[in-house]
Amino acid sequence: MNPAIEICHVGKCFSVAGGEFWALKDIHAVIPEGILAILKGRSGSGKTTLLNIIGALDAPTRGSVRIGGQEIAGLTERQRDNLRRRQMGFVFQAVSLIPSLNAWQNVEFSLRMAGIREKRRRRAEECLRLVGLGNRMTHMPAQLSGGEQQRVAIARAMAHRPRILLADEPTAELDSAMAAEVTRLFAELAEREGVTVVMTTHDVGLMDAGSMVIELENGEQKRQEAGKEVMGNEADKERES
Repeated sequence: MNPAIEICHVGKCFSVAGGEFWALKDIHAVIPEGILAILKGRSGSGKTTLLNIIGALDAPTRGSVRIGGQEIAGLTERQRDNLRRRQMGFVFQAVSLIPSLNAWQNVEFSLRMAGIREKRRRRAEECLRLVGLGNRMTHMPAQLSGGEQQRVAIARAMAHRPRILLADEPTAELDSAMAAEVTRLFAELAEREGVTVVMTTHDVGLMDAGSMVIELENGEQKRQEAGKEVMGNEADKERES
């Protein structure tokens, strides 16, 4: 698998009263295309900071991040904005659906914002079916459960066919069963759509769904594990060689 995201010895420092605070310290990882990668760690471990750097929402103090082989720190603000709008999708803990628009309209609106002019209705309907909401397209956000609202948010984030989908604690407000279901959905979308999904969570019960798990603790990379999919592909390569 080709690398989608290359995190090269990234460090992030913030100025605080009395000195400096290193939120990230020498993080190094390569995330392949078309998998679900999970950033694991407790609150304050640096997960969201790293996700923001990957998403070109923030810049590292040290090191670099490459998306599809392109170093993003050297881009202009306009180029970074285009990268986010055209090649990335974002899902957050707060779904932030527009309450006056139904599920289909929320997804279609995101395509308008991305500058997509053709076949918006067809793509919006396709994405809602992919997340299991084919029969809920005309429902308003208030008529949907928390899990269903998060599914609409996922459909909205992937509607413009991003290469990378970044999800920051998307299951934090869901019960265990729904959290597991949403995480499995991310894994399925990575396989079906070929999108690389990076999801943060502190829930150890969701780890098995990821093809890669990167654990952070106090800004340090404690462990990186390849899931069954990545390990299986590596085993296949070994047999072929």
